[in-house]
Amino acid sequence: MRTIDVDVAILGTGTAGLSAYRAAVAHGKRALLIERGPYGTTCARVGCMPSKLLIAAGDAAHMLDLAPGFGVHAGETRIDGKAVMARVQRERDRFVGFVLDSVASIPEQDKLVGHARFTGPCALQVDDHTVVKAGRFVIATGSTPTMLPVLAAGGAAVISSDDIFELADLPASLAVIGTGVIGLELGQAMARLGVRVSFFARGGSIAQITDPDVLHEAVKVFGGQLDIRFQQRIVKVEPEAEGGVLLTTVDATGVEKVDQFQYILVAAGRTPNVGDIGIEHTGLALDQDGVPVFDRCTMQCGDSHIFIAGDADDERPLLAEAADQGRIAGDNAGRFPDVRPGLRRTALAVAFTEPQIATVGESYRELCAAGKPKFALGMVSFENQGRSRVMLQNHGMLRVYAEYGTGRFVGAEMVGPRAEHLGHLLAWACQARMTVDQMLEMPFYHPVVEEGLRTALRHLHEELAKDVSDIAVAGDAAGV
Repeated sequence: MRTIDVDVAILGTGTAGLSAYRAAVAHGKRALLIERGPYGTTCARVGCMPSKLLIAAGDAAHMLDLAPGFGVHAGETRIDGKAVMARVQRERDRFVGFVLDSVASIPEQDKLVGHARFTGPCALQVDDHTVVKAGRFVIATGSTPTMLPVLAAGGAAVISSDDIFELADLPASLAVIGTGVIGLELGQAMARLGVRVSFFARGGSIAQITDPDVLHEAVKVFGGQLDIRFQQRIVKVEPEAEGGVLLTTVDATGVEKVDQFQYILVAAGRTPNVGDIGIEHTGLALDQDGVPVFDRCTMQCGDSHIFIAGDADDERPLLAEAADQGRIAGDNAGRFPDVRPGLRRTALAVAFTEPQIATVGESYRELCAAGKPKFALGMVSFENQGRSRVMLQNHGMLRVYAEYGTGRFVGAEMVGPRAEHLGHLLAWACQARMTVDQMLEMPFYHPVVEEGLRTALRHLHEELAKDVSDIAVAGDAAGV
């Protein structure tokens, strides 16, 4: 068994790992990337890009369904499921190819293939062939879809979001377990492509929404177009002779129902890949889920020489966040022990559903936490918003939040048309620490969806002008 000595060892070559590598070598350090699976990021292989390809196909089909509302009749729609999935896979492979090209440009001596496990705070064993000793480490091992033991009897008919993009054809029917971002995006796209889809949620949530009014609107909008069943408990799964499965569920009133599906898509979140890397040999403090406790501004685990980044830390499992976290972790590993806070940008999350869902800055739930000051709320419904009605996308709601006293904009939650663009505008304003008055001084064109944002900000301005002593804490009325 050979031994390698390096300055920085990085576990994982996803977005966070590659970002950490580039930051560490920029300090002139010898960095080693260790990868146990195929190269290629979660985003490119099984996340952002293939999901958007499937969503784009669903949107194309939906526009044909929507066309008669404009007086346009395109004739009978025919969906070629094999062609849909072939394009998804072909373009997905193209995106993965860009990542592989980037990895190929890294010197061979800086890459090692195998499963790395800590044998102590300063050493790793990679499979049975290499011992790696390093002064600093970055854990960027990513995550895997969470699978539910109760579904194990379904066998190959139970798939994850990592598996769905490998299907050669669209399924005839699909049960989606979970109404988070992944489940909602993929399930809605499949439904628009003619697949019979039913959603099963343990609770009553939709994507990342915490604002009760926005959530109520989202449930109404999505419930009107999709078969979503909330407060469901999965009882059992039985395979069928033809290859499908029977799914038995019980609702909140105790009523049992049995449905048949070709596949069950488990979209119940993702689990950080930290359980099999010998984390117990590092001496790090771990949280209740076994993830190292870390500083979100430095990505340092405790006061150690070990850093963590990306999905492995279970903070914000998003590509942009993984890139930022990896850069901060690699930067600090490269100049250790001179550890410095890095730039953590304003939180921004988008679900590419229709209507889209976006959250910016501090969420409603965070603002309602014990000890937080009272905050003002403004809102707008998109039901009668001009441009939204023009596009026949007039559904949804935007709620915006600001501090009393300073008038500083602090966050928003929304479900509505063009939310990805509204979310970016609001995230920039939040990071720039703009006040609501300053935001209202910005230009707004006509007719655009952004005029709805101006309406919400005007409402927020009015609420900020009220005497704060007369305002109940928002969470009081909502029972938060």
